[in-house]
Amino acid sequence: MPLLLANRLIPAPYRRLLAHRGLRALVPAFAVSDLGDGMSMVAVPLLAIAIAPSGGSGSGSGVLVGAAVAASTLPGVVGMLVFRRWLRALAGRRLVVTDSLVRALALGCVPVAWFAGVLSPVAYVGILAASSLLHAWGAAGKYALVAEIVPAEQRLAANALVSSISSGAIVVGPALAGLLATRLSPAWIIGIDALSFAALAVLTSRIRTRPAPADPVPVNAGGEAVTVRGLLRRQPQLLGLLVLTWFFNFLYGPVEVALPLHITADLRAEADLLGAYWTLFGAGAVVGGLAAGALRRLPLWPATLGIVACWGVLLLPFALPLPVPVTLTCFALGGLVYGPFPALSFTLFQSRTPPAHLSSVLAARSAALLTASPVGAALGGPLTTAFGPRAVLTGSGAATVILALAGVLTGALILSRTSRTRRRLAGGS
Repeated sequence: MPLLLANRLIPAPYRRLLAHRGLRALVPAFAVSDLGDGMSMVAVPLLAIAIAPSGGSGSGSGVLVGAAVAASTLPGVVGMLVFRRWLRALAGRRLVVTDSLVRALALGCVPVAWFAGVLSPVAYVGILAASSLLHAWGAAGKYALVAEIVPAEQRLAANALVSSISSGAIVVGPALAGLLATRLSPAWIIGIDALSFAALAVLTSRIRTRPAPADPVPVNAGGEAVTVRGLLRRQPQLLGLLVLTWFFNFLYGPVEVALPLHITADLRAEADLLGAYWTLFGAGAVVGGLAAGALRRLPLWPATLGIVACWGVLLLPFALPLPVPVTLTCFALGGLVYGPFPALSFTLFQSRTPPAHLSSVLAARSAALLTASPVGAALGGPLTTAFGPRAVLTGSGAATVILALAGVLTGALILSRTSRTRRRLAGGS
C-alpha cells in the first residue's frame, strides 16, 4: 500500500523516467556528489580562514578566501580551452568519470596535507585550482550523459530532475557542513567531498549507454569539420540562448553582493536572515524545477524568456521599504520561477546540437557561464558602495527585465528574417 501510494504521488513523466535502469543508478550518484559540493561551499572558505597567515583576522584571510573561492571554479575556463583537443571526442560518461577522478584525487590531498601539517595557503589554492580544471567538461558530460541515456521526449523531465538535485544540494549541503564544522575540521569536510566524487566515478563507469545514432560530424562548404564556434553561428537559437544565459547570470552576480549588505546595513539584521533568503530560494528552485519536468509539453523559448522576466520583476520590490516577509516571499517565488531554467536551457541545447558536438558545445557553455556571475559580483561591489544595496538589487531586477524584452525582440527579428528567407526560396523555386 505505501508503495502504491508513492507511485500515485510521483508524476507520470518521472515514473517513466525512473524506469531507465541507467538513470536510476545515476540519480543517487549525482545527489551524493552535489551534496559534497554543497558542503564544500562552506568548508572551502572556512579552511581558508583557518590557514590564513593572519590567523583568520585581517586582510590576509579575506584575500585567501577570495582566491580559494575563485580557484574552485574559474580554472574550468582554462581547462575547457587547454584540453579541448583531447576531451572533445569523449562521450558524456567518460567525461564525468575523468572529471570525477581528477576532483577526487585533488580534493583528497587537502585533508592529507592538513593532517600532515603542510597545507600552506599557496598549496591550498593550487589544489583547489587543480580540482576544478576539468569542471566545465564534467558539467558538460553530466548532461551529455543524460542525453545518451534518455530518449529525446523525456529529456526535459530528466534535466529537471538532475538540476533539482543540484538545487536541493545547495540548500542541504551548507547546512550539513555547518553542523559538521562544529565537530570536524573543514579539511575533513572537503575530504568527504572527495569521496563523493570517487563514488560518482565508480558508479558512472558502470553505466551502459545506448549506442550513438549515426550522425556525421557537421562540415562546412569546404568539407572541413565545423568548430563549436561555427556550429553556434549556424544555430542562432543556441547562440542567442548562450548570450541570454550569460547576461542572466551576470546580472545575478550583483545580487550575491548586495543582498548580504542589504540585510546587515539596511535591515540591521543578523546572518541567519541571509540564510533564510537563500534557503527559501533554493527550496523554491527545487519545487519549480520538478514541476517543470512533470509537464508534458512546455514551450521552451517562451518559458525561458518568461523566467528571466519574472526573476527581474521579483527583485523590484526591494526598492521599497517593505516588511521582510514580503521580500522573503519574493525570493521564494524567485526560486520557484528560476527552478525550470537550467532544465529548459539544457534541453534546448540537447535538441539543437548534433550528438557529435554535444559535449564540446556544453563544455563551451559551462566555461562561458563560469565567468558570468563572478564578473557580475565584481561589478556589484563598487556599485553597492556607490549607490547602496537596495538600489543595486532593484537595478539588477530592472536590467533583467530589459534583458528579457531584448530577447523577445531579437527572437521576433530572427523569426521574421527566417520567414522572409523561406518565402523567397519558395518563390524562387
